[in-house]
Amino acid sequence: MTTSVHWQQRIGSQRDWVWRGWQTRYTFFRAAQTDKEPTTPVMLLHGFAASIGHWRHNLEVLGQYHTVYALDMLGFGASRKAFANYKIDLWVDQVYEFWQTFIRQPVVLVGNSIGSLVCLAAAAAHPEMVKGIALINLPDFSLEQEMIPAWLRPVVSTIKSLVASPVVLKSLFHVAQHPPLTRKWAGMAYANPAAVTAELLEIFTTPARDRGAAATFSALMKAMTSAEFGPRVKAILPNLNIPILLMWGRQDRMIPPQLARQFAALNPNLELVEIDNAGHCPHDECPERVNQVLLDWLAAKCTDKQTPAKTPHWHCAVESKED
Repeated sequence: MTTSVHWQQRIGSQRDWVWRGWQTRYTFFRAAQTDKEPTTPVMLLHGFAASIGHWRHNLEVLGQYHTVYALDMLGFGASRKAFANYKIDLWVDQVYEFWQTFIRQPVVLVGNSIGSLVCLAAAAAHPEMVKGIALINLPDFSLEQEMIPAWLRPVVSTIKSLVASPVVLKSLFHVAQHPPLTRKWAGMAYANPAAVTAELLEIFTTPARDRGAAATFSALMKAMTSAEFGPRVKAILPNLNIPILLMWGRQDRMIPPQLARQFAALNPNLELVEIDNAGHCPHDECPERVNQVLLDWLAAKCTDKQTPAKTPHWHCAVESKED
């Protein structure tokens, strides 16, 4: 998808909110006023190293039918690169307090990657806040221990400690600051190399120039190697009694696509949609298809409003499976 309008002009009305003393960036689109019943608000949560800019192809489309919010989680995007104990629970607290401040009615949470894990944990911790969740490629950091033999775990732990060393992290942060190097990293997350555009690289690399970005990057990488970073998906998913949509790019090289059907079997309220020709970020790689899937699901499961007209056929094939 290409457009001559800069991405900053396509992501809604950006604002800053001070949360626990830290500046936090968010944006929103207000749904058009009609005589019909208001639709459910939607809140978008990005993945690792991303920001509200990663939703630039989704915000305005979803905002035609729903009031839509997107938040730069602490440590990412234009939000403060804070010295904090980074883990999923911290971002759940941020999302909940944002909801208490600005929304105060049940919402649908939509997340990609780590953002999906935040959605899942928030739905479990604050059921009064969440009417449904839509997850776009869902990680489970606890599965690493289940899949690695006990005898091999000390070796893996040593490798993880090496990766989290200051020297290695400094080199990784250098990658995050330079578009040519970031292009190679981003290419792992996308099935189609053409989707890794100069605009996308700008979205990924600009936050790396912020004050405190290097220390925050180090803290985030170390946090992700900790067993305390996030909850077990298999412990939470079966206990949620809300509509759940799980979308997964079949060419995801970051998280094994076979996990999608394992997760789908855990909850009868979950609808699985697998998307062909898409990697770890289908909402950005195949936005037209993902937008329509989301709107159809929202209309069917999370609001009484009729589904909008179908968009034309696009190049991303999709298969739906409801367990």
